Amino acid sequence: MTAGARQEFAVPGLAPPVSHYCDAVRFGDLLFISGLVGVDEQGKVVRAGDAARQTRQIFENMKKVLDAAGASFADVLKVTVFMTDIDDRPAINPVRQEFFGAARPASTLVEVRKLVCPDLLLEIEAVVGLPRR
Repeated sequence: MTAGARQEFAVPGLAPPVSHYCDAVRFGDLLFISGLVGVDEQGKVVRAGDAARQTRQIFENMKKVLDAAGASFADVLKVTVFMTDIDDRPAINPVRQEFFGAARPASTLVEVRKLVCPDLLLEIEAVVGLPRR
């Protein structure tokens, strides 16, 4: 890929976008992952009311995006987490640590009133530094 080139990703195994966007955009050595929510491949919300399970689904979905771009969780530079109830934070942290391991991305946590579907508890977007080949 040449410097300054833009590449859009529509990743197999993810639910189709609910609006006019793609799963991720690569620009140079950066990958911008769209907000991911706790839905399965068919777009069905996993376990309404279970923040930990939705977080696990989000990171399983994020792994698909990272794999498609040739990256891993160790390459994630920044995440932004949007939660409908910030008190669920302790439930998501162990899942987050499981996927990121020793890597600690920069992070922002924001409480929001609602997300695109009423049963969703959180959404996570990420910025990734792609490894040089």
